[in-house]
Amino acid sequence: MHTVDARGLSCPEPVILTRKAVTAGELPCQVLVDNPTAKENVTRYAQHQGCQVSVAEENGVYTLTLAK
Repeated sequence: MHTVDARGLSCPEPVILTRKAVTAGELPCQVLVDNPTAKENVTRYAQHQGCQVSVAEENGVYTLTLAK
């Protein structure tokens, strides 16, 4: 599974990296972010693209799993 590591990045960078993975057909994939705003923005973008999104949080790191 492809992993997009967007920890430490501020928006819109996590969304841009996620968009690159989705448009390249790298689904399912995981996106790692470390702030709630990035989690919300990536989730919103992925759902708008028709992806199913599941979120897990551990030690301040959100793992978003995206699948078609």
